[in-house]
Amino acid sequence: MMTAAVMGAVLVGCSSGNGGGSAQPPPRRTDAAASAKAAKPGEPGEPLTDKVRKAPTLAPGPGGLTPVFERAPKSAAKAEKTVALTFDADMTADQGPRAARGERFDNPALIASLRRLNVPSTVFMTGRWAEEYPYQAKEIGNDPLFEIANHSYSHYAFKSPCYGLPLVAKNAMPAEVDRAFAAFKKAGARNVVPYFRFPGGCYNDAALRALAPAKVTAVQWDVVSGDAFATDGDAVAEQVLKGVQPGSLVVMHCTRSAAPVTEQAVRKIVPELRKRGYRFVKVSDLMRGA
Repeated sequence: MMTAAVMGAVLVGCSSGNGGGSAQPPPRRTDAAASAKAAKPGEPGEPLTDKVRKAPTLAPGPGGLTPVFERAPKSAAKAEKTVALTFDADMTADQGPRAARGERFDNPALIASLRRLNVPSTVFMTGRWAEEYPYQAKEIGNDPLFEIANHSYSHYAFKSPCYGLPLVAKNAMPAEVDRAFAAFKKAGARNVVPYFRFPGGCYNDAALRALAPAKVTAVQWDVVSGDAFATDGDAVAEQVLKGVQPGSLVVMHCTRSAAPVTEQAVRKIVPELRKRGYRFVKVSDLMRGA
């Protein structure tokens, strides 16, 4: 079992929390803003009836390496102030017993707040999380406000050392990605994009080469929220607000047990960034504008 310190480091690029797929359905959006007209995507009142467009990907790197996207190029970001909030729904393959004992690796309140605030977001989900919470995976994956991206099946490391995570064998890396996508499909999620986030954010050229057959774009970040095991939501919010620039990609978490104040931080981050003129977009939209 990982210590809190190790898990805190790992969660710099991950997230989750719950004890089973029996969580109550998240509340539906019922506010009048959902039907407002002429709002840009990511602004209050955005209409959510448009069909999901095919997600863009980046071209392979030298030698066919899996491409890596960290933020919109500054040249493209100057046109308008966009920012992508991403939430890692982490659950490792060996955490089933902890979930069975009642530990929560989900965060329905966070998802409900994102809906209420009308914030397009990308959720990087592990396949094990989707198996534990299939109803939530389906609800998130069928809501046009969100898109689900791949965070591996087991949340084991693709490079060592990586915060004490077990290492995935190089020849098993593509299967880790495929198995997670299969879990999303089994849960009934439809808004799934061909993006992958390395557990712990750890990778090297060998991992990028091994993932080439999966034909995904690796997505990292340029703003670390610091929400893992944080107890002060205001401090998390301040860290994000200090780091965001036009075109930024923020990593946060969707885990009650490991990131308990994320929802509180989001409620402060969103209105303040909108006040500063920012528009929230999903990773696919940030990449599309890049």
